Amino acid sequence: MSGHFLESALVYLGAAVVCVPVAKRLGLGSVLGYLLAGMLIGPFALGFIGEEGDDILHIAEFGVVIMLFLIGLELEPKAFWRMRKQILGLGGWQVLLTTLLFWLVGMALWQLSWSAALALALALSMSSTALVLQNMKEQGRMNTEAGKSAFAVLLFQDIAVIPILALLPLLAVAPAVTGAEESGLLAGLSAWWQAALILGSIVAVILSGRWLIVPLLRVVAQTRIRELFVASALLLVVAVAVLMQAVGLSAALGAFLAGVVLANSEYRHALESDLEPFKGLLLGLFFMAVGASINFQLLLDDWLKVLVLVLGVMGCKGMILAAIGKYFKFGTDQNFIFSFGLMQVGEFAFVLFAFMGQLGLLPVADLQLFTAVTALSMTLTPVFGLVNERYLLPRVGTQQNPQAADVPEGGKRVILAGFGHFGSTIGRLLRANGVEATILDYDADQVELLRKMGFKVFYGDATREDLLELAGAAEAEMLISAIPNVETNLILAEMVHKHHPHLKFFARTRNRFDAYELMEQGVQHIYRETLDTSVRMGAEILQSLGFRAYSAHRSAQDFMRFDESAMSHLALKKRNMKEYIQSVRETIRWQEELLLADKDRSLSDQDHSWDSEAIRKNVMG
Repeated sequence: MSGHFLESALVYLGAAVVCVPVAKRLGLGSVLGYLLAGMLIGPFALGFIGEEGDDILHIAEFGVVIMLFLIGLELEPKAFWRMRKQILGLGGWQVLLTTLLFWLVGMALWQLSWSAALALALALSMSSTALVLQNMKEQGRMNTEAGKSAFAVLLFQDIAVIPILALLPLLAVAPAVTGAEESGLLAGLSAWWQAALILGSIVAVILSGRWLIVPLLRVVAQTRIRELFVASALLLVVAVAVLMQAVGLSAALGAFLAGVVLANSEYRHALESDLEPFKGLLLGLFFMAVGASINFQLLLDDWLKVLVLVLGVMGCKGMILAAIGKYFKFGTDQNFIFSFGLMQVGEFAFVLFAFMGQLGLLPVADLQLFTAVTALSMTLTPVFGLVNERYLLPRVGTQQNPQAADVPEGGKRVILAGFGHFGSTIGRLLRANGVEATILDYDADQVELLRKMGFKVFYGDATREDLLELAGAAEAEMLISAIPNVETNLILAEMVHKHHPHLKFFARTRNRFDAYELMEQGVQHIYRETLDTSVRMGAEILQSLGFRAYSAHRSAQDFMRFDESAMSHLALKKRNMKEYIQSVRETIRWQEELLLADKDRSLSDQDHSWDSEAIRKNVMG
């Protein structure tokens, strides 16, 4: 490993560690923190990095590829279908009107060819998914009308990036543009053959997702080696990206398609949690490289033009967004939040500008100028948001309280970990009563079998905090562990107590000694797997011996109630086996005396108040 590489890594990591927390503290968000870090260490500021910034940018673009793969994973067909009117209506009109306006301006005022102006307009129509969603979440507005509408627009834009990336090479070969070079499998082919090869590649990705990728992940999952599963996830993204590049399309297109194909697979949550760290790290590196590429000398030499462009682009986008909000009958406050939130140019514009540079669609000077405009528009968004929050919204009044948000539409109230014979019984009972649960299981064979039976089970280890978070732990009400392993349940109990104290934790145990350990961790809802079955069997044996059915059932219920009450007291003595054995003998003797004395009379629920206090006095001495 060369010393130069280590020095560059030190500079990038050091700048990120210093700038991102400062930006977050100032309310600017992590994306702007990375951009500012890149600006600071770039060749036009402190000069800590030089020409290698472009090479870093190409490597870091893989973070955008992974982001699009994860976006594809989140596009579950049912959820997408429910939002179709918002996505197509709000998002479609925003991209169409914004592109049309900037296209005309680009040709009339900027004197660009129709193809170059269209490419530029498409890039400027994008808004920042990372910036907007982060701001909405921090302000608690994701479930307001403005938050849901902004998400719909951003989702449409994220999807629109894919055909835009596919369209740019076609614009680059227009007569008005030169400098683009054909490469890959499409070189020398006619337009019809190019279209057929592109379509065939897309179909191949879709079919392989069902018949090749999922079976491969199932084989890897059976090994239960996490690093191998992570390697397989990266191999999947890289392989599909390489295939798309080979036919002349972008790697992002292939990654997005692969994500959509796997959105309904049992490995969705596992893939998300394994790839999320790579996405975050590479995207951070990407934004830093973009920040480093901003030409500050250009800004200083022509600052008035840059300022006019920034304010002009943001103003035009804001007016179009406000008009769309008015047409869709948003409240005034929600329209302000919606318009001010989405008026910047987003991070995907950086990707599109870089791609335009490779294709020769725009001069380098124009690309540098609009890259700076994009970065500055993102930087100014929190400032305009603050003005809106402090000076405009108080005048119009806020009709929707951001604190009154409901649980997200796709969230589940229950997370069920372990779906063997025990867990499936719980799951079927819940579903029969209209309660849907997010189900996790770490047995790849079991997941495959249950999926064939119609259960929506996801592969993954529930003891991983990142996976539990993706499964909806923040919105759920309870976590049910149907896993018999006490060590696993102890880990889950600690995780719930530390990260999700709002969750009610229900745990399965094999025997009373496992239950004692969970009690020491403060778990209150503990269920021994053999207790109900053995007591029910005993009650039926009593009936076979001539006891009345009611008396046998009541005796069984009293037995279970007494046994559960005695558990908490016996748990205190389990470490001293001599005292424990003596207490158990006393408990059994007293339990038998009570049940024999009670067999001829009926007790109401209120009559059982003697359980806990009586046991404490008689068993604990």
